[in-house]
Amino acid sequence: MPDTAAPAVPLDVAGALAVADVPTCSAGDRAGDVRRAMAGRRFESVDALAVLDGARLAGLVRMVDLVAAPDDEPVRERMDADPPRIAPGADQEVAAWRAVRRHEGTMAVVDDDDRFVGLIPPYRLLGVLLREHDEDLARLGGYAAGSRSAREASEERVPRRVWHRLPWLLLGLAGALLAAVIVGRFEDELERNVLLTLFIPGIVYMADAVGTQTEALVIRGLSVGVGIRRIARRELLTGVIVGAVIAAAFVAIGLPAWGDAEVIAAVALALLAACTTATVVAMALPSLFSAVGVDPAFGSGPLATVIQDLLSILIYFSIATVIVG
Repeated sequence: MPDTAAPAVPLDVAGALAVADVPTCSAGDRAGDVRRAMAGRRFESVDALAVLDGARLAGLVRMVDLVAAPDDEPVRERMDADPPRIAPGADQEVAAWRAVRRHEGTMAVVDDDDRFVGLIPPYRLLGVLLREHDEDLARLGGYAAGSRSAREASEERVPRRVWHRLPWLLLGLAGALLAAVIVGRFEDELERNVLLTLFIPGIVYMADAVGTQTEALVIRGLSVGVGIRRIARRELLTGVIVGAVIAAAFVAIGLPAWGDAEVIAAVALALLAACTTATVVAMALPSLFSAVGVDPAFGSGPLATVIQDLLSILIYFSIATVIVG
């Protein structure tokens, strides 16, 4: 006999979160009648009332609004006719993100014909956000794909902890060695003006900090369906403005403190260029990972740090060579 069993629903989609055992009614039903019909019954979720037109979703009524409605008032008077809704196969994080944006505590799941599938209760939406937050933290920290969340990673045995972290740390070591090679090529400039060495850590740190902020924003956007094109221009402009403000603040403090105008100018321009470059790198890496089908959060943080550190040092000494000589 042919296998007639229904296909398994993936656990990371909206349909897996929805519950069908919720209060339902028609738009013309009166609030008092709906309340009496609900009395004595147990539902899997009672956060909202699903208003149906046959099998299709007509709207939602918050339970607090139903309780406050007069007995003879039609439900349609309290109904949100355009509630947030999502397809059963949509990613669960997209469902949670849409509910948050609409300031809703629940999310309706409907099929392609707008037929009602169920509601996602608030506690499940909150669980999605918590799990995704933990997983993003783990991946941004460079954990291997087998480490599904920061909570699981915190309970791992020592060998697995080492295995999940060591590859990215070795990559960082390689970057540090390459950075030493780059600095060594500018040894003559450093001998002529030792003051240049004082600002290397600050430039590297500021670029990393700016890149980390951009990377977090880009990865979160990609995870909920916001494409890089929607944020690239504004984020790049933000990086330029942030770099300019940091550079100006450094000049205001550094010039009176050290008095070497050429060095201060080189550092200020390096800060501006490094912060701008960090923004570009932080947008490019997650976008590249996403384009090739790799989780954009996986390893982006450690890899972006290595790349940006090298670029920051190279930018700084290139500018210093031209200005300071």
